[in-house]
This record gives sequence, C-alpha cells and structure tokens, in this order.
Amino acid sequence: MATDLTPPTLRRAPRAFGVFAGVLATALCGALAGEASAATAPLPRSSYGVRAACAEPAPGSAGCLALQLVPLTAQARARTHPLGITRSTAGRALSAAAGGYGLRPQDLHTAYQLPTTAVSQQTIALVDAYNDPTAEADLKAYDEEFSLPACTTANGCFSQVNQRGETGSPPFPASVPILEAAREAPPGSEAAEEAEEATGWGLEISLDIQAAHATCQSCKILLVEANSPRFEDLEAAEASASRLGAQEVSNSWGGPERGLKESTVIASAFNRPGTVITASAGDTGYLSWGAANPEARGYAEFPASSPSVVAVGGTRLLLGTGASWAAETVWNGNGAGGGGCSVVFKAPPWQQNVAGWSAVGCAGKRAVADVAADADPYSGIAVHDTSPECETHWEEGAVKHVDHWCTVGGTSLASPLVAAVYALAGGAGGVSYPARSLYRNSAGAPGSLHDITVGSNGACATPFEEPSMLSSCTASAEAQSCTSHAVCLAGSGYDGPTGVGTPQGIAAFAPATGAEPEPVGEGEEGAEGRETTHHTSTPPAGSYVPPAAVPPAPIGPPRILSLGLTLRAVIALNRRHPRVSLVSFTFTISSGASVRVSLAKHVRRHRRVLWSTMRPGLTLNALSGRNGARLSGRGVLSAGTYRLTLSPLHGVARSTLFQIG
Repeated sequence: MATDLTPPTLRRAPRAFGVFAGVLATALCGALAGEASAATAPLPRSSYGVRAACAEPAPGSAGCLALQLVPLTAQARARTHPLGITRSTAGRALSAAAGGYGLRPQDLHTAYQLPTTAVSQQTIALVDAYNDPTAEADLKAYDEEFSLPACTTANGCFSQVNQRGETGSPPFPASVPILEAAREAPPGSEAAEEAEEATGWGLEISLDIQAAHATCQSCKILLVEANSPRFEDLEAAEASASRLGAQEVSNSWGGPERGLKESTVIASAFNRPGTVITASAGDTGYLSWGAANPEARGYAEFPASSPSVVAVGGTRLLLGTGASWAAETVWNGNGAGGGGCSVVFKAPPWQQNVAGWSAVGCAGKRAVADVAADADPYSGIAVHDTSPECETHWEEGAVKHVDHWCTVGGTSLASPLVAAVYALAGGAGGVSYPARSLYRNSAGAPGSLHDITVGSNGACATPFEEPSMLSSCTASAEAQSCTSHAVCLAGSGYDGPTGVGTPQGIAAFAPATGAEPEPVGEGEEGAEGRETTHHTSTPPAGSYVPPAAVPPAPIGPPRILSLGLTLRAVIALNRRHPRVSLVSFTFTISSGASVRVSLAKHVRRHRRVLWSTMRPGLTLNALSGRNGARLSGRGVLSAGTYRLTLSPLHGVARSTLFQIG
C-alpha cells in the first residue's frame, strides 16, 4: 500500500504546554505489560502537533476550542500505530472503527463506565457559529462507522436550526458550493477569511455532535447555529436552544472575561434554571497564560466562568487493557485545560462549601472548573468532517481513496461529553442549577468520580520544542504561576483544573435530592442575613433573574430562605420614577407565618447615611415554601438605592437591595 498523507500546513496552536506526568508513564508500562505480544503501542506524543480549529477571538467574539491532532512522522501519517490505547494492528493501517484516528464511542463508555442510553428522553443542544452544510452527512458517516443508532432529520433525532430557532434559513455558508466559492476568494479578502473561520467552526460542529451522540446514543441532537461568533449572536442561539426544549446545552467556545459586567450575565441566556448548561474552560491554561493575544491573558474563559453553568476542564486520559481507565492527569502540553479565579463573578454557595475551599485561592470569587473530562488531543476522539482539514488521500494498489477522518480534542470535546453524561443521568431533574447536584453528589459518594490528583494547568517558563510544542516543565514548576494554590494545582478533593473530578459512571450527575438552595444572583453573598443587590438594567426578553438565596434552614422559627425581585419588576423599575406598586417579588419561607414587608430608601441626613422607611408597609400571611406578592400604593420611586425587607413574626428576616436610576 502506497501512502501520501502529508499533513496540511500547521497553524500555531495555543502556547500552553507541559509534559506527560510520571504517573501516566508508570500506568502505560503496566498497560503494555498486560497486552498480547502482537499488540502495537501508541507513538510518542512528539510524533504529533496540534492545530487550533479557530483563531483566537477578536474583542466581543468567542473562539471555538477544538484542537486537531496533526501527524508529523511517516508512522503517524500511515496510521499503523493507534492513539491513546495499545491495540492489535496486524501491521496495517487502522480504520476509524479499529481506533486508528483516536478514541471510539466504546472507548469512552468503557473508560468512564457509562451506559449508552439515557434513563429518560433527552435533547442535547450544541450551540455553535456559522452553518455546517455537511453536519448531518458527517454524523451519518460517523454512526455507520461505529454501528451507532441512526440520528437523522427523517427519524426525528437530528435538528439543525439558526440562532432564531428556524429551519431552512441557515447562516453562512448556506451550502457547500457557497463555501467552496468563498474559499477561492483572494487570500486575505473578507470572503476568504470568513470561509476559513466557517471551516474551523465546521470542524467544531462535527466534534460537538459526534461526541454528544457517541456518549448518549438515545438522545436527540439539536444543532443551533449563530450567525457569527459574536457573543450577541451566540447568546441568541443559546436562548433558542432552551426555548426549543433542550434539556442540556453545550458550549464548546469562549472568550476572556475582560469587560464583562456581572449584572448583564445574571440576566443572560446562560442563566436558565432547570437546564444543564455546560461550557468549555478553555485550551490555553490557567488564566489563559498560553493565549497568543496578550490582552486575553489574566482571565478565565466566559461563559465557563458564569456561576450558572457547569464549567468543564480538561484532562489527559490514559487507557489500559480493553480501553479501561488507567490514569488521568491535568492536561498541560499540546494545549492546556483552562481555568482560574473569575475577576467578575462570585462563587456560588455549593462551590464555597467544598472541603478545603480556602486552599483554592479564589477567596469569594468563582473558580473554574466544576468538573472535567478528556481533552488532550493526543487522547482525542475520531471525528468525521467533510473539509480540507480532515482530508487524507491514500492509495491501495491502483485504487485511490479519500478519508475524512481526523483526531480532535480540546475542552471542546470535554463539554459535549459532560453534557451527554448529564443526559444519561436524566438531565437536571428539577434542580435549578445542576452544578449543585454534582458538588453534593461528589461529597456524598466520592467514588462516583475519578479524583484527579496529578498535574497543573499553570504557566510553563521553559522553551517549547517545535513542532510538537512539548516542554520539560514539572507540575510544581507550572503551579508557581498560582503560588501553588489548588486553583491551578491538582490535589485530593476539589481543584481548579479538574473541579470535583471526571466521570466514573453517572451517579454523580444524577439530580441531588432534598431541598435546594436557589441560584446565586448578582451581588449575592450566599450567607444568611446578608443583603443582596439587583440592578435594574433591562435584561434580554425572556431572561430570568434569580432571587437571592441561602441553604435551607433546620426546623425552628420561621425564616426567609430566599428573596428576589421578579423579572417583570426588574424590567418595570428600569425607568424614571416608577410606581411603588411595580415592586413585585418572590420569597421562600421555612414555615407558614405572618410576614411584615417594608421598603426603605438610603438617604443622607445631617451628614449621616441612614435608611428611611417608606409608608405604608404591608403585612401578608405566607404559606410554607414559595410565595409571591407586590407592594401597594400610588407613590413613585425617585433615583436611589432601596432595601426591601421581609420580617416573619417571631422569625428571621431577610433583605434585598435594588437601584432606581
């Protein structure tokens, strides 16, 4: 068999790269010893480079996080050696089904001990930019290669819509001929650049769809395509995914937090109580230290940094005999799993309550990630994509062949994989913020996750070795960038790079039972008796602003467990001199009681700042659980800061702040 498998020109991959941890080398030796003598081991990591599917994003835009593994040696290009696991090869090239292009669906299921079907019907949405005109055809080829159940438009399993949720009116490129024509435009032209960007997102789309379907084979797949990678377009697509009934939404893209405001995000499409929303933590390491653009460094990736989503970090997965889980470490080298302390968002209560939180190093700020999964391109999955990026020409005798398979990793793989694991477990199951279930289950059943204790996603100061971009950094050297805090250094229990761990079955992803604390709102402290703030900037239509919350109280005097303005009130109060009667709110009380409601304004009198209570007040009889009410009166509210307080008779009061003007 003659081969001509020269890789396309490499684009520079993200600059965040360390070496394989010693524990993995030990595990690999053990795995090889257990294999038959005819088995062939994977080639070394230095036989491959990586290529980012998407360029780093411009301000106001997101970049996709798919990383393609590119063979650099003749053996790697000939596919005579498998990837990620020792396999029997009989001295010939391996097909995708035989494991020649990366991990297969059965490898993921064996490694993470996952079922193939969900406990109930689930729909997984993949939010991406641009249109992939061959998405369904690529999924069909993938399913046929691995003998998976067909997932097509005809059988109702696959849907492809634009950012408004419409079929039949896709964004650019509407068809393959349109994309091919744009590729022929003069280099550097707007048309050529848009075609290159759309092609990269096309590979991302193939990865997202195929990773989700490989993991949950009974799930429906909904592809929602934004007009562009700009955040406003992606957020519109995000809203459509939830509106169309997706129980899980995966986002394999992101950008730096720079310039974000917490109040805007709290009212955004990424805050959808009752929906599992996963987001990739990034591919350029702790606080994006490996980003090519210096302005992106120093920030965690958004939307992964939002406290309302499940942030998914990246690991390096090593498989043993029969694709069993052998070892896993933090991914750093040929890319690096993202993470870090948010500079915008506060940590939700369920994260601050983990054992050893003070050692993480984020104080009260949100830490990324919550959970992790395979992301190293070297242990990436086989992906079918009809594009030049995945095109391989080879000959067998006088017959010429063209393959459209390639190996893809990055946290773009980890996010849809985790979203599908949630789907296998039945979705959110009525829990407003499913990350809470993950933290609670991991504490109650530690064996339900692989606790990743080796590695760091911190910066590496030593030179990189071209073209594989490997380095000689140790985990301790990498962790110096975060002063060896757990936010970038793996250890027992929670850590920033891998969160609470990686899947080991679906038990950790099942909905947590018992009373549930409400979501973290903007300005919320997550502790009883503290005031919370809701700004009244107008959120997008259909958005939900969560109320303030604390964990449920033990039996005793009645207490207000949560309090917040309704969305209608937030919108109505965003005007000059709104009426008092527009102040509507919801609250949860531990037991039925008579509740006194008062509204006070922050004023300055005689050089003193104090709260001036407005009259009349309101008294209502509240039932145990969730209640709703509004203030009465014909007065108007002038500009300033107001405090709404609910005081149960003989119980524990709670307040929330809001602003007018």
